[in-house]
Amino acid sequence: MSRADDLAELERGLLAVRGLNNTPITVSKVLAPHETGVLLVDASAGAVTITLPPASRLMDVRVQRVDNSGNRLVVQAAGGETVKFHTRLRAAGYAFFVLMGAGDFWHLRSDGAGAWVPLDRLDNTALGRPVFETSTALNPGGWGLPNGGLFNRADWPWLWDHALQSGMLTTEALRSGMEGAWTDGDGAATFRVPELRGEFLRALDEGRGVDAARAAGSRQRGSLVVADYPSGGQGATALAPTALQGAADYGYDPTVHTEWAGSYTVTTASLTPVAPGGSPYMFGMSRPRNLAFPARIKLI
Repeated sequence: MSRADDLAELERGLLAVRGLNNTPITVSKVLAPHETGVLLVDASAGAVTITLPPASRLMDVRVQRVDNSGNRLVVQAAGGETVKFHTRLRAAGYAFFVLMGAGDFWHLRSDGAGAWVPLDRLDNTALGRPVFETSTALNPGGWGLPNGGLFNRADWPWLWDHALQSGMLTTEALRSGMEGAWTDGDGAATFRVPELRGEFLRALDEGRGVDAARAAGSRQRGSLVVADYPSGGQGATALAPTALQGAADYGYDPTVHTEWAGSYTVTTASLTPVAPGGSPYMFGMSRPRNLAFPARIKLI
């Protein structure tokens, strides 16, 4: 290594331990070059924005959140500078990022030419990835609920870029039947994340021919279980739940009979066809035995 490299390494080491006396920052702050290093931020009292110094010389900064509130904590570059993350979506990177949950951190290094490069962060899971958890609490590091909620494009530009380039973006008007996809929201300022709650996930066919003609993110109706009723009507009660018993007693999920055109239920006594879903029998979709785990989606 050259002398310049040695000096740069020494400077990085000093910056990494300097910080602001490790006293948490509790209000929005514009950092001076000497205020980099290890920074703790507490946004429990309200939204906080930390503005980085101009990336005109070598600097390291590690920003870590200490509170677990839902208040927004933004770390933004100065002026027209950027932080170079998710560059596959936008080559220049983004002007800011957010820290989500207690313990979430990003370690950045300036490139000396107007940008910050992430060296490390708490959770590097791919953007937009859905997972199951064994906790109803949100883990720190950028996780949220795949609940079909509306997001502001200006607040989540990297997630909107992901939706645009995902091949799974539809319009809000065509959302019915495509709840697993992203939508363009109001068409101008918002977009919608996928809705995964209460659903089983199935791998996209992608040319195999087992579940052909499916669009990514499309919803598929449940299978209709057909029962063969004896001519005398005996045994029908054991095969189909009555209105008093309820579909839940037989492990059916609620649905509407119009998903199966031409289907009928039959009365036990007369074997007379009754309108789909009509009395005396309930109607529902079958499901396998299963466990309910909370679903999460990576938002940054």
